Amino acid sequence: MSPEPFRLTSTAFEDGGAIPRRFGCDGENMSPDLAWDGAPEGTRAMVLTVIDPDARDFVHWLVYDMTGTPSGGLPLGVSVSPDAPPQGTNSFGKRGYGGPCPPSGTHHYRFTLSALDTVLELTGTPRIDALEAAMAGHVLAEATLTGTYRRS
Repeated sequence: MSPEPFRLTSTAFEDGGAIPRRFGCDGENMSPDLAWDGAPEGTRAMVLTVIDPDARDFVHWLVYDMTGTPSGGLPLGVSVSPDAPPQGTNSFGKRGYGGPCPPSGTHHYRFTLSALDTVLELTGTPRIDALEAAMAGHVLAEATLTGTYRRS
């Protein structure tokens, strides 16, 4: 019997679907709810990155050292909650979530959840390069959810 696949989902949008306006810079700029299941055995921590590959890998959100549970999630708007897990610095130069805000056209936003075999224990609000360096050699599995956004 094979283990269930590692999946990342949201009630806000389906994989490949449009991200609603409320999660972008034209709306409430609120982080969407996310849920995962099927994390592999041995997972000690989770890392979430949200990147726009259509804008030279612009970083919209970095969350790290989430508890490595087989299933779990992040609630709607958690980025601004005092109970939020540790967050890094996005490409807007701010800590936390920065919603989709493409200058033109439709952009893709890749939510990638990485299951790690270790807790990173980074300090401060690291940028993507420090996060990726700390993750190197520790990724057990990844799950991706992609949404699109076009400003109206």
